[in-house]
Amino acid sequence: MRTVTDSAGSNQPGPTARPRGDTSPWIDSEPWEVVGIRHDSPDVVTLDLAPPGPFEFLPGQFNMLYQPGIGEVPISISGDPADHRHVLHTIRDVGPVTSALCALRPGDQVGVRGPYGTSWPVAAAEGGDLVIVAGGIGLPPLRPALYQALSRRDHYGRVVLLYGARTPGDLLFTDELGAWRARFDMHVSVTVDAADPDWRGNVGVVPDLLRRAPFDPGATSAFVVGPEIMIRFTVRALVEAGVTDDRIYLSLERNMQCAVGMCGHCQLGPYLVCRDGPVFSHQKVARWLGIREA
Repeated sequence: MRTVTDSAGSNQPGPTARPRGDTSPWIDSEPWEVVGIRHDSPDVVTLDLAPPGPFEFLPGQFNMLYQPGIGEVPISISGDPADHRHVLHTIRDVGPVTSALCALRPGDQVGVRGPYGTSWPVAAAEGGDLVIVAGGIGLPPLRPALYQALSRRDHYGRVVLLYGARTPGDLLFTDELGAWRARFDMHVSVTVDAADPDWRGNVGVVPDLLRRAPFDPGATSAFVVGPEIMIRFTVRALVEAGVTDDRIYLSLERNMQCAVGMCGHCQLGPYLVCRDGPVFSHQKVARWLGIREA
């Protein structure tokens, strides 16, 4: 699942279930306080929210954020799962609700429901290589998985991050990208669709980065988030490289509105993305990808 919506048969272990029971699916709480804000790009903001009580989440899960009188949207949690004091949400300003959220300031309050959804199978990927592929606003929902993997770095083979954005100004978390590049135990490759005069990196689409990435296809788990056209070409490149589609995991976005499987707006074939996803193996949803939303 990406952070842009505005209301809007294998032996391989699948995405991890949410850390809560299903007996009371409508999770509500007291308003959360905005304790920090960071402008990551001209139209992307990361809110640092303080929960009113204990809060835990799994990498890949999302919360419903709402502003009274305006509406609510699903936003992936983009911070470290081990940090229970700072719950980060990275938001692109694309509509009335996200615009209101991006305009919040420290001390303001925001409504929060969650966490919801399945998560990245980070633990199941241990013992092999891990390839994380992100396009545009797709990096925030993948960042918690990367944090978790790096916290147990010796449990993985190669760790690879491939990331692309439209322009250099659209790249997110540039300080962290630099820190990750400086590590000797991680491969990071970044590209942009259109360079500016100061850009000295790759120019092109994200799937092309796979050709030069170091990983063993027979022992790789891949996590992919981005525009669906990018996802399709990335999956094709991974499969051509030899990664089986039961080891390729996607986070999908559909028109989520309730987050608890009641309204049906996020239906994808036989699945409800909010309830059965947003993280799926490609094997599970391949036949339904490319079907346009109603």
